Amino acid sequence: MVLRLFALSVCLGMVPGWSQYQVEERHRHERLIAVVPMIGSGTYEDPKRPLLTPASVKADDGILAYSYELSDDGKSAIVEIVARDRKALQPILNAGRADVKAFLKGRDKLEDVEREVRKVKKDFAVEKMPGAGVRGGPNER
Repeated sequence: MVLRLFALSVCLGMVPGWSQYQVEERHRHERLIAVVPMIGSGTYEDPKRPLLTPASVKADDGILAYSYELSDDGKSAIVEIVARDRKALQPILNAGRADVKAFLKGRDKLEDVEREVRKVKKDFAVEKMPGAGVRGGPNER
């Protein structure tokens, strides 16, 4: 009897866990989309990469991953950066550079992002971004 009561309580305790929905990957963490110039000479020591992105992703700096698409002319990039928290994105948000346009998910309107990005890439759509996810980054390209 005690064993049946225990088994019933365990089963009833698990039911709420089964009914929980998992948050989709693209809605986790802090995300930023930015239009930035490309930098680097293309050598091993100085790889070509978007401005304000790390040469390699290290979790201790708060940036979990990033991905990018080149603009139509190849001189700039549309970057999606995934960070653990907004603090890690502050250097980009506060860059104060005329050649950097940054948009924060949840703060800026999707239409504003697409309108600005289409100035450098005509067929851009946010939903077609490669999506950095937490396993993405420049090494997956």
